Amino acid sequence: MMKKKRVVIGMSGGVDSSVAALLLKQQGYDVVGLFMKNWEDDDTDEYCSSKRDLIDAASVSDVIGIPLEAVNFSAEYKEKVFSKFLDEYKLGQTPNPDVLCNAEIKFKAFLDHAIELGADFIATGHYAQIRKFNGMCQLLKGEDGTKDQSYFLYRLNQRQLTNTLFPIGHLYKSDVRKIAQDFNLPNHSKKDSTGICFIGERPFREFLSRYLPHEPGEIRTQEGKIIGEHIGLMYYTIGQRQGLGIGGTKGGLDEPWFVLEKVMTNNTLIVVQGHDHPKLFQPKLSASDLTWVSGKAPHCGWVYSAKTRYRQTDAPCSIEEISKAKCKIEFAQPQWAVTPGQSVVIYESKVCLGGGIITK
Repeated sequence: MMKKKRVVIGMSGGVDSSVAALLLKQQGYDVVGLFMKNWEDDDTDEYCSSKRDLIDAASVSDVIGIPLEAVNFSAEYKEKVFSKFLDEYKLGQTPNPDVLCNAEIKFKAFLDHAIELGADFIATGHYAQIRKFNGMCQLLKGEDGTKDQSYFLYRLNQRQLTNTLFPIGHLYKSDVRKIAQDFNLPNHSKKDSTGICFIGERPFREFLSRYLPHEPGEIRTQEGKIIGEHIGLMYYTIGQRQGLGIGGTKGGLDEPWFVLEKVMTNNTLIVVQGHDHPKLFQPKLSASDLTWVSGKAPHCGWVYSAKTRYRQTDAPCSIEEISKAKCKIEFAQPQWAVTPGQSVVIYESKVCLGGGIITK
């Protein structure tokens, strides 16, 4: 009798990874659940849900009939993800820790650990798909466009994709919920997590202040007029409206203010009025720290599409210049609030080609 292929699946306690595990079991795989603990600085904090999540993952594993192991990657997380996250914030960037977490923890530390457990594959509950094409693995968008998570996975390489399964990538979220309900999974109605991977649902500014001291400075208009004080440039991002503490100008526009620029040299926050202020739109950007899913850069000049933030509508673009380290991207229509430190992810139709970190 042929031995079953073993799949080690990351189980977060949420409905997506739970249904992914169920589907793998139904498909005949030898399934092992793995609960990853990536953060432990404040386990007693009201926003930390890891204990509850572990209980949910264990309950689901019991119903499905698979073993569950808990593993602590918090040391690796602090070194590979969180330290880089803080370093970027100190430089005035706005990094995306979920991108780093996927590349360094979920598809590296987790993959290595799973292989030690005898895994043929790892699996997660991401809304993304993998397709074999010309002997290579392509990373495709999830079928549910409102839940597609390929943006967070663009740094994955061929080795990682070859050993990965995304069991729910072809499903819509409503289907996933229905499957969970039909099989009486105990977390079928559990609310989706919306927080950053280690921060959870807590107020972000309050969290950041534990690690980065306040460095107040002036808030100025483009013309140089002082209209307020900020608490530290690292607490703001391009296009931010909330939390500026400034109202409309007397005798001027009554529109809200938005962050346009962070001037690190003199610790000044530059703001403009109105969501559609022309200075908030950029026709092109530069990116560095490039990674390509195929291992090879795409052709320059071709028509692609790109996202400069998650949940953004794909924007038609062309790659104007590319080297091993950097690329320049030009958009058909100027893009709103392009933010240094965020990822620009490039697509050819449904295929995620890769991307890089926006520098300007």
